[in-house]
Amino acid sequence: MVVSESGPAVLFIRRRERAGDPWSGQMALPGGFQRLPGEPALETALRETREETGLDLSGSRVVGALDELHPRTALLPPIVVTPWVFVVPAQADVAPGAEAETAVWIAIQDLFAPENRTVITVPFPTAPREFPAIRIGPHLVWGLTERIVAQIEDLVGGDGSSAAERSP
Repeated sequence: MVVSESGPAVLFIRRRERAGDPWSGQMALPGGFQRLPGEPALETALRETREETGLDLSGSRVVGALDELHPRTALLPPIVVTPWVFVVPAQADVAPGAEAETAVWIAIQDLFAPENRTVITVPFPTAPREFPAIRIGPHLVWGLTERIVAQIEDLVGGDGSSAAERSP
């Protein structure tokens, strides 16, 4: 997750449509798989962000890793996602790489706005399932990506204050 301090926003991509990709066409945070076994998760995050958006994070502030996540359905690959958070001073120009259809900055105030929260129904072979989602214009953030955004929202609160600032 790349966060800009100026005009606070988060960098997202829309994944290209690809046969066999269960996340094809979805909004996502830049990221991907380790290139080689043993590649550190931080290096994977830096490399994948550069490949998918053209953004070089070598000069960014590394905040750290969030909680690991995995898909909540056996129909998806049994992967483990380790989200890393980076802070950049401003929204840099980005361009989608080979795996991304688009790269876009979305304002944090829009991500956390209650009026942008919704629930979507996704058909599954057994029965339809509902998932929390965030709709901002043409962009729909749901699934693992929404769960990562929710981790950040829990840490900083919808008003931008930290959990420590909110506790009595």
